[in-house]
Amino acid sequence: MNPRLRHWREAATLLLPAGTAARPGRSALGPCDYEVLLLQRSSRSGFAPGAHVFPGGVVEAADFSAAWLGLLPASPLCGLGSVKPPPAGSSRAPIFATDRLQLGSPLPGEVAFRICAIRETFEEAGILLLVPGSGPGEGGGARPLPAERLLPAAELGEWRRRVREDAGCFLQLCRHLGCVPNIWALHEWSNWLTPVGRAGPGGRRYDTAFYLCCLDERPPHASEDEREVTACLVRALRRLPGRCSGRGPPGAQASRCARFQYRAGEKWSSPPEAIELFKSREILLAPPQFYELCRLCNFSSLHELHKFSSDRALEGCECWMPIMLTASDGLIQLLPGDELYPEDPDYTGETKIVMSTDKKVEDLMKEGSTFHRIVIKNINSLAVYVNIQVKYKHMNPLMINTDYSDYNSRL
Repeated sequence: MNPRLRHWREAATLLLPAGTAARPGRSALGPCDYEVLLLQRSSRSGFAPGAHVFPGGVVEAADFSAAWLGLLPASPLCGLGSVKPPPAGSSRAPIFATDRLQLGSPLPGEVAFRICAIRETFEEAGILLLVPGSGPGEGGGARPLPAERLLPAAELGEWRRRVREDAGCFLQLCRHLGCVPNIWALHEWSNWLTPVGRAGPGGRRYDTAFYLCCLDERPPHASEDEREVTACLVRALRRLPGRCSGRGPPGAQASRCARFQYRAGEKWSSPPEAIELFKSREILLAPPQFYELCRLCNFSSLHELHKFSSDRALEGCECWMPIMLTASDGLIQLLPGDELYPEDPDYTGETKIVMSTDKKVEDLMKEGSTFHRIVIKNINSLAVYVNIQVKYKHMNPLMINTDYSDYNSRL
């Protein structure tokens, strides 16, 4: 962890495409042979209430524990490949570039954030992305731990509750099963920093590492719907014989349990279908999730997506902090590379810079020529516009049913 952070917290999230039979969908893009897991937040959540998000959460001290070095390979980065130096004029995203040894953390950030994403996926969806032994798994895609290696459902459920209470119990679970988190199946995908103007209650902002992990097939089930998990979880925790590490004061465990009232359900959908569900107001997506789903729409084949993400992963990525531009009839989230993106963005919010204009969104689109932006008309109307040169050998989002035909004709 980075105890020096004041303005945001570090987090990790996981895009989890899983293979399924190709079938015609609601989108005009045609059939897609995989689906992505989305979890819905409760309407009572203080941050993105009701939105569908990828599994993930805030990094915990246990994710950086030196004890992981006793389970994982001893090679540099625990067997992960080294990311190439960034292109000229660019820099490695700070969340990955930070020297964790200087902060007293023996585990590299690239390892710890993957452990966080895998732990959160187990906590929130009941999916265990582990591999037997201590080394990388074999084969193309990842697989959840097979049923014969799992504990009985009741015992595994108790472990899940323990991990929710204390992140340190995830390491204990791995030891108990003789497995390690399959960090090698997670590929670095992107890095999003919450905009200054979109902080949650108490000014909460998150610097989030996005990973992608392709599953050969969709798990037979994820978690059950836990709409009222807080009350039943507190009762269950009282029945547990003890904590795994005893880390932190009692209030810390209570706070950690309380956030699970925000998880209300899950949905597996192909990326085009998820976007169509959003446009028809059946689900709610935050801008980063919308953008990443549009990016996944470039791939109708899980095999192609896995090959692309594997080949691209060692190129790295840059940190994207959207800058809010308020127009007379909507909002625009500007991203790096857009002609209106400031040269020296206000990352902390301390300078209180506000970008606004009396112009309409349509006028701004007609006047511009270099775009990397998300246009927000209302809570269920987002559109991505990108014509900048792609960096880090990545893929720009595929734009579906976008507005402003004059702009589209110039792409």
